[in-house]
Order: sequence, then C-alpha cells, then structure tokens
Amino acid sequence: MRIGVLTHNYPRFPGDFSGSFIQHLCEELAQQGEEVHIIAPYDAAYTPDALAVANPRLHLYRYAWSDASHQLGYMRTMQADVRMRLNTYALSPALFLRGIQFTKKIASERQLHILHAHWLLPNGYIASFAARQLGIPLVVSIPGSDALVAGQNPLFRYMARIAFDQAGLITANSTSLQEVATTDLGADPDKFELVIYAVNPDVLRPDPRGTESLRRQLRIPEDAFLFLAVGRMVYKKGFDVMLHALSELQHRNPITPMYTIFVGDGDLWEAWQGLGQDLQLENIHWVGRIPNNEIGVYYNAADVLVMPSVTRPADGLNVCVLDAMSCAKPVIGSDCAGNDLVIQEGVNGMIVPEGDAVALAGAMAALAADPVRVQAMGRASRGLIETKYGWPQIARQYRLRFRELISNRQ
Repeated sequence: MRIGVLTHNYPRFPGDFSGSFIQHLCEELAQQGEEVHIIAPYDAAYTPDALAVANPRLHLYRYAWSDASHQLGYMRTMQADVRMRLNTYALSPALFLRGIQFTKKIASERQLHILHAHWLLPNGYIASFAARQLGIPLVVSIPGSDALVAGQNPLFRYMARIAFDQAGLITANSTSLQEVATTDLGADPDKFELVIYAVNPDVLRPDPRGTESLRRQLRIPEDAFLFLAVGRMVYKKGFDVMLHALSELQHRNPITPMYTIFVGDGDLWEAWQGLGQDLQLENIHWVGRIPNNEIGVYYNAADVLVMPSVTRPADGLNVCVLDAMSCAKPVIGSDCAGNDLVIQEGVNGMIVPEGDAVALAGAMAALAADPVRVQAMGRASRGLIETKYGWPQIARQYRLRFRELISNRQ
C-alpha cells in the first residue's frame, strides 16, 4: 500500500518530542512493508536528516511568505490546550488552502491508496478534499485537542462534519473523545473504533543504564520511592491535582522517603511551580522538556508513573502511559483520558476518580509501601506492551482496516 499520513506535528530534529508517536507509527508501517508519505506544514526547525529518509518520506508545504512566519503546528497552536492562539486565526486560512492543494498534488503524483489524517482539524478537513476528488479512502484519528477546537464555532463544526462524512473510519484513543465527536460534532458512531497511539517496545524497554547517575544528579536518595509525571503543563494533564495529592502524602509523614519528577513544559509551568511552593512541597524536581531520545532514563529511574488527567477538555490516552509501561513501570491514572484502555486495575496499575487528590494520594501511598507489588505490576505492564499495545500490533491493526477500506472502495 501507498499510505498518505497528514499531521501538523512531527519530529523536526533529533530528540524533538513533537508528534513522535506519529513518526513511530509511520516507521512501523514502513517496517511492515508499506510505502508511507507524510504530508505536513513547513517549519524552519527541520534538519536535513529528517528530510533525507526515504520511507517514510516527508513532504512539507509552505503556507506563509517567510520561514519565521510559519508558526502553526508543532505544539504551538493552542494556549494551555483550551483555546487557540490569536496568530492561529490569522494564519489558518493560508494553511488550509495550501494544505488542500499540496495534499491533492502528492496524492495524485504518488498514486496513494489511502489517506490517514491525524487531528480532525486541520488535517481531517484538508485530507477530505483529496479523498473525495481522487476517490481515495480516508481515515481520521482524533488525538485530543482537535475535538475541542472543532466545537468552538459553527465554521469549525461544519469543517469537522465534512471530514467525518468523508471518512470511512474514525479512530480515537479514549471514549470521552468518541463521545464528543458523536454527540457534539455529529460523527457517525458506526464509523468509530478505539485505537490507541502505542510505543516501540524495542526503543523504550527496561534499562538501568544511567538511572543511578540521574538520581545522584538530582540528589534523590537510593532508597527513595520516585514518582514520575510526564506531559505538557496544560490543564487537561491534571498535574495540579497531583500536587495536592503530594501535599496530602507529605502531611501523612510517610516512613519511605518520596520524591517526584515533573518532565515537560507549557503555559502552566510557572503557575504549577508556584502552586507547589504555596503547598510547601518538598522533594520535587521540575526538569522541563527532555529530548525524546533521552526520556527513557527517567522512566527507568522512576518507580511509578502518575497520569492524573482531567476533562478540561476531553483528552485521549497520553503516550507517556505506554512509554512507562514499556519500561516495566506501573501507572496510576485517573478514570478518564483513555487511561482505562491500558491500565488494568490491580494488574499493572491503579485507577482513581478524576480530580480526587485524596484518592490519588491513597493510591500513591499504597504502591510506595509495597515494592514487591510494584515490581509485579511493572512486569505486567511490559507484558501488555509486548503482546497488545506495541506499535507492531497497532500498525497491523491499521493495515488490516486500510486494506478493507481500499477493497470496499474498489
């Protein structure tokens, strides 16, 4: 198959976190014998190495007059993931117009068999024109913030409906995103499947190298229990709930010393650090954004990953959950944002009510007090990645559905 993949987030240089999960899916599809063409907006940060790969092949389109004017995508479009930045409204018409033209050009020249658009807007809408005019099946995947954007005004809802109507398959990585798409945006529920964004089990795996050095660097005692939180500092990640849970834990005066690392940056970076100071929290490290090719040591140095997502807005399963599982770590997650798709209560982690800091603190305390259980849960996590939630399995699932759609269209 010749597969066209549309995205506005994709790694531009070594270690770039933007759209790394899209890259991993495309690489796995190529590894399994498919020809993959990625269609994405231009960004000045792309290095020659990123553009030199033959399969998957990257095709970039320009939509502004200068390099510096290309400011959309690559995790810059949304402010705290709840509203669009002002420059988005100014530049979006040019991106949509040029994206539609360029996608039709690439789809025609490369004789693509199917289009897979990640994010309903802009890419689902952009791809719908080439799909309709060239008779190519379309798959639309909804990772998260695009569902919120699509419901912000009548024009966006109309554009979303065009993409949904053209799509033969719609995927989402949480039931809450599926509900938003069907209930609020009018998507056909019969077209939906829940398909997660996975992880490469050969890239992220249990590996002790560098973990002792990292703990020494951060002055984390060897016998300390280490919690890890990974993600952008935006409302839907729920890290403010986690800070309150850490305050609850601190007041309990635990016997085992507990430390926490927050990895990531974003619009709420300073506000949440300020909250931690107001709560007089101890033993917290805010390390900012870590290059994607260096994040593995943080997962392996930690004992447990905490993903306290909240519905502000609806979100999909965070890739960090799968990353931690691939490194054989248990996960404590809230009961939203797709966590329950991969966290099996009591098997490889724990599920707590969304926004409940006391319940979250209880789960964290329970695992910190039971290292044997933590090890068993970690092994279960790795087993699930190897058998169900790695990219090899998810890519095969997509390939099967792609072939069905192509066969039905023919």
